[in-house]
Amino acid sequence: MNNFDSSFYKRKKVFITGHTGFKGAWLCRILTLAGADVTGYALKPPTNPNLFEIAGIGKDINSVIGDIRDFHKLRRAFDEAKPEIVIHMAAQPIVKEGYERPLYTYETNVMGTANILECVRLSDSVKSFLNVTTDKVYLNRDLDEAFVEDEPLDGYDPYSNSKSCSELVTHSYRSSYFSDGRVAVSTARAGNVIGGGDFARDRIIPDCVRAAMEGKPVIIRNPNSTRPYQHVLEPLFAYLMIGKAQYGDITKSGSYNVGPDESDCVTTGVLADMFCKAWGNGQRWENKAEKNAPHEAKYLKLNCDKLRQTFAWNPHWNLEKAVEKVVEWSKAWLENEDLRSVTDRQIKEYIGQIDELEK
Repeated sequence: MNNFDSSFYKRKKVFITGHTGFKGAWLCRILTLAGADVTGYALKPPTNPNLFEIAGIGKDINSVIGDIRDFHKLRRAFDEAKPEIVIHMAAQPIVKEGYERPLYTYETNVMGTANILECVRLSDSVKSFLNVTTDKVYLNRDLDEAFVEDEPLDGYDPYSNSKSCSELVTHSYRSSYFSDGRVAVSTARAGNVIGGGDFARDRIIPDCVRAAMEGKPVIIRNPNSTRPYQHVLEPLFAYLMIGKAQYGDITKSGSYNVGPDESDCVTTGVLADMFCKAWGNGQRWENKAEKNAPHEAKYLKLNCDKLRQTFAWNPHWNLEKAVEKVVEWSKAWLENEDLRSVTDRQIKEYIGQIDELEK
């Protein structure tokens, strides 16, 4: 499966911030299946229900509940874990909430990044650090062109701008403290992710699932916005690939876009069509534009040539398959199946049934 080597992570000490979130829970499960020694640091799960508890993620890791803004508590957890690899995902991740709580968003996304990097700076165990940001970090002029990594960073809204700042903080620490090569530092700018177990508000797929479960039409407020949608496992395995590669070769560090093929950069309306078709039961959606809605970019696409060329990487599941997997997971939840097993099965299916994780 691309260049993922599960044996590399066996017994590696990995520190993940944001581990109780949607992406963090999936990442923890991938790593525990690979035999990694995982410590997570995050607030309590942000939604109820949530994947972290549903799939029993905390049973196999050292889970520390704490605020990324609390440097002293973070430092204590970090020093106790003595990690070799750090993946920073703790964030306030919602554009709309960024408008509603800008100060909290900046405190979390900017100073949270500075706090984890300061822990890395004061550590003698870390060899590989990855900051997970977003495709929204770029200065977006709505030109319907795919962004490349060396374009200007200047997100428009508080969430997007705070993640641009997070990138700049990472670059400063890399230049100021890690230029000697003792720690390889990268950032990964991922497109919009979808997957089973996402219960966040103000996200298209969770809204679709909630509406379908209630037997109601999905309400779409911005059906013509184009986004690079991908299954959550796509960027997570890319993160692990980058973390492994730069662990052994610092020249592999840098900034990487992580997104789908251009054919899977679709409008929200097209994504909703895919979901309704996969769900069945006559599911449909309605266009109800929101008056005086906060600004969001109309076009967002990523050029991922750097990731492809550096690692011979390619997306594994196209968007149609990704949506099918969301529906499969969501219907299993609706039918009270064992969601830990469903989650494991999807991970193993993604990487191939005959894999190191099976051994």
